[in-house]
Amino acid sequence: MQRKEDIANVLIADNDPKLARLMLEILARKGIRGHLVGDKQSALDFVNKGRCDLLIAGQTIDPRPEGASKTQDGFELLAEVRANWPELPVVMIARNQDDGLQDDEQVVETAVRAIRQGCRDFLTRPPDREGVELLLDTFLPNHDVETVAAAHEDTHCLFRIVGRSANLSQTVSLAKRIAPTSAPVLISGESGTGKELMAYLIHQKSRRAQGSYIRINCAALSESLLESELFGHEKGAFTGAYAQRKGRFEMAHGGTLLLDEITETPTRFQAKLLRVLEQQDFERVGGNERVRVDVRIISTTNKDLLQEVQQGRFRADLYYRLSGTRLVLSPLKERKDDLLDLVWYFVNLYAREVQRQITKLDPAMMDIFSRYHWPGNVRQLRNVVRTSLILGVGPTLSLADVSWLFDELQPLEQQECGLDTPSLGGMPLEQIERRAILDTLRQTGGNRTRAAKVLGISDRTLRDKIHRYRREGCLQPA
Repeated sequence: MQRKEDIANVLIADNDPKLARLMLEILARKGIRGHLVGDKQSALDFVNKGRCDLLIAGQTIDPRPEGASKTQDGFELLAEVRANWPELPVVMIARNQDDGLQDDEQVVETAVRAIRQGCRDFLTRPPDREGVELLLDTFLPNHDVETVAAAHEDTHCLFRIVGRSANLSQTVSLAKRIAPTSAPVLISGESGTGKELMAYLIHQKSRRAQGSYIRINCAALSESLLESELFGHEKGAFTGAYAQRKGRFEMAHGGTLLLDEITETPTRFQAKLLRVLEQQDFERVGGNERVRVDVRIISTTNKDLLQEVQQGRFRADLYYRLSGTRLVLSPLKERKDDLLDLVWYFVNLYAREVQRQITKLDPAMMDIFSRYHWPGNVRQLRNVVRTSLILGVGPTLSLADVSWLFDELQPLEQQECGLDTPSLGGMPLEQIERRAILDTLRQTGGNRTRAAKVLGISDRTLRDKIHRYRREGCLQPA
């Protein structure tokens, strides 16, 4: 069964019941989950333990000096949040102590102080409904995306696997069938395809989900460090071993151990690892005591492990021990049906960083995405979308403002043939014209006279089209 986009969480730190009812109504209509707290400490506890996407902090404006200690001070909460969670957007909403009309001068002073101290926006009571909805669309974009698997804990999303392609759905279905067993799992796939995410899915759907999920990157450690990290060490085992230390196997007892990039382990170490996997016991480095564990092993690799065995770089017996069950993740170039959902997912994830409301994806950009070969897979797509969000302007997500991405995202077959422009077959003429103009401007370094000459149009015609593209949000203002 597929799930829609995660519900965003908004924390309202205010003790005014009228305001709370209004805000909860607006949030409910937008499909956003609202949480109410009445004091600073409760707000900090919520932010610390759960997933909070937006904090609305109440601030009382009281002109009486003697009332300052009795009123709600959102600035204290703001200071704590800015110090500990600097990227969490905070919006302050102010109200008068006597619930009457507020003094304009005091409101302005409070608003200026709030913005200077890190608030993303400032509202007064009663808030304008349309203004609040616009604010929510900016900070909490909620475009629907298809999800094949997800898990939550309270308000926190443990993982999400986004997409709708047949390849992805089949792999997730197989992973869920494998999960309840204790069989070792080998997950292979190119870098950036989501191998670790799939490993976590298996753990969460297994009978060991209440146990620990421990990960170690085998490529990041030398043989001696890898042995200490996996098996632990006794006090005095080597220089710097000032106390006994448990290894990852012990930490994962009753749970799951992920051996990330297993092919990077030295051949000599593979023999030790095989014995531990077979016997489920070991000795800490520098120790004599046998330590027994019950651990499920999941391994990942971005190489053809069987080919590594045939070429003598990986032990055959360890390969057969690790590959009790196998999952192969398809590269993004074979999952083009997932592109639209993934782009919107990353827009939802990163648009609030730049407070940019995205309502449309440029068709020309999506056409480029669909023909690109994505060597960095989903990880590369995430960075491309995030870069376009940061450097672009307007409500349309486009590559027009990030000229160097045009060169990077050329289709593989065109790079090999030395062509400069992608195929335009099947595209509307308006999109072809826009792409030709934007590409020519990029190639001429923004020189309009030269670009107009290359395109065979007048300077005035080119200027009019540039103005139109800027109004549509497809070109960044000069």
